[in-house]
Amino acid sequence: MTSQLVSPAFVSVFFSHHIRVDSSFHKTMPTTENPVKNVVVHPLVLLSVVDHFTRMSKIGNQKRVVGVLLGALRNKGVLDVSNSFAVPFDEDDKDKSVWFLDHDYLENMSTMFKKVNAKEKIVGWYHTGPKLHQNDVAINELIREYCPNSILVIIDAEPRDMGLPTEAYHAVEEVHDDGTPTSKTFEHLASEIGAEEAEEVGVEHLLRDVKDTTVGTLSQRITAQLLGLKGLLKQVRHIHEYLDQVIQGKLPVNHAVVYQLQDIFNLLPDVADQQFVKCVHTKTNDQMLVVYLASLTRSVIALHNLINNKLTNRDAERRKDEKDKEGKEKKEEKKEEKKEEITKDKSEKK
Repeated sequence: MTSQLVSPAFVSVFFSHHIRVDSSFHKTMPTTENPVKNVVVHPLVLLSVVDHFTRMSKIGNQKRVVGVLLGALRNKGVLDVSNSFAVPFDEDDKDKSVWFLDHDYLENMSTMFKKVNAKEKIVGWYHTGPKLHQNDVAINELIREYCPNSILVIIDAEPRDMGLPTEAYHAVEEVHDDGTPTSKTFEHLASEIGAEEAEEVGVEHLLRDVKDTTVGTLSQRITAQLLGLKGLLKQVRHIHEYLDQVIQGKLPVNHAVVYQLQDIFNLLPDVADQQFVKCVHTKTNDQMLVVYLASLTRSVIALHNLINNKLTNRDAERRKDEKDKEGKEKKEEKKEEKKEEITKDKSEKK
């Protein structure tokens, strides 16, 4: 079944009364605890998502695209997302509760992928975000009919900052303090970019013309540390904004998050402690001493190079002067010989 644009009213009625899932695809109800602890996204998925986003941006004004993730769960809660395919999706820009996802197309594509590789199963879905949307919980409930422990991976197809373009989430039940019924929300999962040996070779081949070979390992290490500090600063700002919204009453108190923040604050050192200040000063002095010695060594080496260069130039000039002197002497000798020959010829003629 191919996707068709329909009116928002029809979509609302369709999803209210006619959402169905084929019995061959129906699974058991999702468990309360998600076994996934870490999500590994493979390069093929990133390339497919970027291609999907690029194609749709050329033919329409869609702000994001949606697709299904395929993969398998490894040991120790590691989810390998090794493949993906696009799904026809549309939503109302004004009313985010009105959306359409072609689940018939999803079922047909899943069946074909199973014929190619039976190990790859539906593990979740993706969209190009770049952030969570209001209707993501409802879309996730539909995907959970095909995968009980559905994972949402937001892949930023147009990243503005350096760093990983992926963010992984899974749905959890949020309990409110005021006694109101629980609600669905998303909880963040650790994510990373990983690849097998064959994929690494392909990625290296694609990046061969883009990679700057003049960049050394030291600059790469400094760049990685700088990106890490920028990411840390970004997370600290997110925490600050979250706490401000909780204080203002815009967000409910999440005790798990508060406990984790308390653990973070407990791990912070006491900067007012004299022993800590002394240790920091000692460490700083040691590092400055290393920098000073390195600068002094560079200066001495530069001075030696200057002296050697001066001696080399002096020797070269001396050799050049000697050659010039020898050349002049030879020219004078030749002139004298010519004069002698001329005088000899004249005397013989007489």
